[in-house]
Amino acid sequence: MLSTWSQIIASFLLVYLILGLIVRSRRAKVPVWALMASSSFVAVVSGLVPNDEIASVIDWQVILFLIGMFSIVALADSSGLLNYIALKWVSNFKSRLTLVVASSILFGVLAAFTVNDTVALMGPPLAFHIARASGLPLQFMFILLAFSLTIGSVMTPMGNPQNVLIAIASDINAPLITFIEYLAIPTLVNLVITALVLSKLFNVKNARIETGFIPGEHIRNLRDAILGGAGIVLVVCTLLVNDILSIYGLPHIKEYGFIPFVIASILYMLSSNPREVLKHIDWGTIVFFITMFITMEGIWRTGLVKELISIIPFFGNNPIGRLSSITVASILFSQLLSNVPFAKFYIEYLKSTTITTQLDWVTVAMATTIAGNLTLLGAASNIIIIEYLEGHYGTTISFKEFFKYGLVVTALNVIIYFLYLIINF
Repeated sequence: MLSTWSQIIASFLLVYLILGLIVRSRRAKVPVWALMASSSFVAVVSGLVPNDEIASVIDWQVILFLIGMFSIVALADSSGLLNYIALKWVSNFKSRLTLVVASSILFGVLAAFTVNDTVALMGPPLAFHIARASGLPLQFMFILLAFSLTIGSVMTPMGNPQNVLIAIASDINAPLITFIEYLAIPTLVNLVITALVLSKLFNVKNARIETGFIPGEHIRNLRDAILGGAGIVLVVCTLLVNDILSIYGLPHIKEYGFIPFVIASILYMLSSNPREVLKHIDWGTIVFFITMFITMEGIWRTGLVKELISIIPFFGNNPIGRLSSITVASILFSQLLSNVPFAKFYIEYLKSTTITTQLDWVTVAMATTIAGNLTLLGAASNIIIIEYLEGHYGTTISFKEFFKYGLVVTALNVIIYFLYLIINF
């Protein structure tokens, strides 16, 4: 453990990031990645992360994953494919409310089987085109996207990175079946309830949808549309198969970030205008993730988070008490470290306790994931969506606004999951 001075610096960084996001409510011109980049500078200069260790603390496969997915999504969007898909989707519904509920389920199920960050990357263009075609508020659709993909990713081991870690590190038998058995029903219920609650909070009227959908009008470049669509399907299928192989201990690609990166590199060679595709990569998000790894590693090394977690009692012999303490710790401290880094630590913490049951592991998966719906810092997918919203559409969702809706949604989500797990375990 490092010195008390190091913990003071770590505390400063956490407060700085949270306050910085709150202040952005009035000064949105300062991007999220700039806040994280400046905090990483402090982490390095103060010695929390030595200069010669910077490269080793960055998860480069995540960076490659993002670059690859941004490239493929940019190709699909610029060709008009995502606009076509969104309008085709909207044309299947006659009213806004049914569209909203169906879209929530769609985003959630996609996240469950294709990793939530994948949906966070390809979802924003879809959400934009759905909102424009149906007359729904843009911020509403983006918040619905953020909440839905977080909720949906709860119910499978491959839904998000923390679930993959838990499935591999735990003693759960047949994790894919176990996750679906205990988490699928409350997840689907939460997707419907979240859509209805958000519609009420945003005062979305259940108006009739009128669309004049002519498929051929929306594809601007057929060649690039085919390439973009094929790229997305190939990445999703490869990641899904690779995750299943990983969960069952079969040979698989451990550096999964290379999968979309290699596929994107092939598409660059075949696309009509590779330079234009490269311009549309959200480099701000790439900077955010690089600097986030540095900042969070610095905070982690001080031991501050471990001391904070020890404050929450762990009720070893009481299932309800254990579920409660795991849920509270996961939701609170995922806001400080983001859910994936916290899950890495909490797995080791649980292994050090005398009793570890399937209920514990399923609860950690649920709580660390749902924590992403409370604040912007709770999940990396939130940052991806916000950066896309700011970079492409010139608007944003403030920390305060996200928290206002997230507090209500997270409370409802946790209650539903909590009751279902207690009754069925």
